[in-house]
Amino acid sequence: MRFLIAIALASTLIMVSCKKETKQEIKTEAIRFKKEGELTIFQSATDSTLVKLNIEIAETDYETQTGLMYRESMLENQAMLFIFPDNSVRSFYMKNTQFPLDIIYIDENFKIVSFQKNAQPLDEKGLPSEVPAKYVLEVNAGLSDKWGLSAGDKIDFTRN
Repeated sequence: MRFLIAIALASTLIMVSCKKETKQEIKTEAIRFKKEGELTIFQSATDSTLVKLNIEIAETDYETQTGLMYRESMLENQAMLFIFPDNSVRSFYMKNTQFPLDIIYIDENFKIVSFQKNAQPLDEKGLPSEVPAKYVLEVNAGLSDKWGLSAGDKIDFTRN
C-alpha cells in the first residue's frame, strides 16, 4: 500500500511540475499630459499675445530630470515648463524623448533668451542655452517658428 501511495505522490508531483506555465504580459500605462497651469507668450515689440498654452510643470529634481521622456506625443496647445531655483546656463538632451521638440530658454525676467529648435528624438547630445535661464519651455518642434517667437519675447504663466 505504501508503494502505491508513493507512486501516486510521485506522479502527482511530476504532473504538477510539467504544468504549462502561463506568462503574464506586463502592460505599462502611457504617461498622460497633466494640465497644471496656463502660459501666454507675448511679442516684445507690441505686447500682443502670440500664443496661449496649457502647461505641465516640472519643478522637482525627478520632474526636471524626466521631463517629457517616455511619452509618445504632445498636442500643439500643450507644453512643459521647467522651473529652476536660479538663473544659470542650462543644457537639455533628448534621451528617451520620443518626438522632436523646440526648447525655449527664458530668464528670471520671463524673457526668451535663446532656442534649441528641432531637437531630435533620443539624441543625447547636450543642447545648451546661450545665456543663463531660470525657465525652460518645451513645445513640439517647429512651433516656435510657426508662432513667430524670437529672443526678447516674454512669457507669463499661472498655476491651476
